[in-house]
Amino acid sequence: MVDKILVIKLGALGDFIYSFGAMAAIRLAHPQSHIVLLTTKPFVKMAEASQYFDEIHMDTKPKFWNVAGWLCLRSWLNHQKFSRVYDLQNNDRSSFYLRLMFPRPEWVGAASGASHRNLSPDRVKGHAFHGHVQTLKLVGIEDVQIDPLEWMTGNIAGYGLKSPYVVLVPGSSLQHPEKRWPVESYRALAGKLIRNGYHPVLLGSDAEAETNEQIARGLDDVVNLTGKTTLFDLPALARGSVGAIGNDTGPMHIMCVTGIPSIVLFCSQKSTIQKHGPQGAQAKAIEAFDLSDVSVSNVLDQFYKLISFIP
Repeated sequence: MVDKILVIKLGALGDFIYSFGAMAAIRLAHPQSHIVLLTTKPFVKMAEASQYFDEIHMDTKPKFWNVAGWLCLRSWLNHQKFSRVYDLQNNDRSSFYLRLMFPRPEWVGAASGASHRNLSPDRVKGHAFHGHVQTLKLVGIEDVQIDPLEWMTGNIAGYGLKSPYVVLVPGSSLQHPEKRWPVESYRALAGKLIRNGYHPVLLGSDAEAETNEQIARGLDDVVNLTGKTTLFDLPALARGSVGAIGNDTGPMHIMCVTGIPSIVLFCSQKSTIQKHGPQGAQAKAIEAFDLSDVSVSNVLDQFYKLISFIP
């Protein structure tokens, strides 16, 4: 009988991207097992494309008062008869799921009652990816690497890209405007890149339309792809570029893990490099309490060092 394994990872985007390395390692460690991912709606398509799972179940994350929702979830968890659970979420919600299961399967994670419990304080001091590395080591899974997302492909042929191009990501969560480097800085950066022979490519959702229009205005060599791309386009855009520069936001982390030269701007009011910094092979973070204090020349100097270019 093939054993059944559950992997729990609910979000958010950046954290989900960095969990793919752990997911790939779990798949490799259990080649004959039936592996099920429990996740939320935004990540189903990515998880399907990775082909690390035999089945994906969508978690509706019932509210505490939703008795019917909890009963449904408990019924599903117990009906599956999982032999082992890998908790890559490791929060109060996923830890509570262990309490819903009877009999309890092997549980790999931070939850109280886990058979393989990671109690190391280092798990939460550093980046979530390194926490996954530590946790999986408890069950003998040691070769955990950043997943470069080679399976995540998109068609970028129709975007009118000109080489060499540099991707710029000026957006971030609308709830945290302090995480955004000023529009004026991005505009000055784009101008200097153009003068050095590069074509800036602006990415963002419709929420960044006004911002990116301000950056691109009057700069003929800028390609503005705001609202035109999908998440699946991002790795392809990254691989075709010289590199990427942007704020601390999910799309930048997607591009970082592909291994391209990347500069990510961090506001230390909201996040730190130690816990949330980019993990790509050629990624560098620039951190400041107020991002308006970060100069264009500093960003360009750091970027040119990564691409071994002397202007």
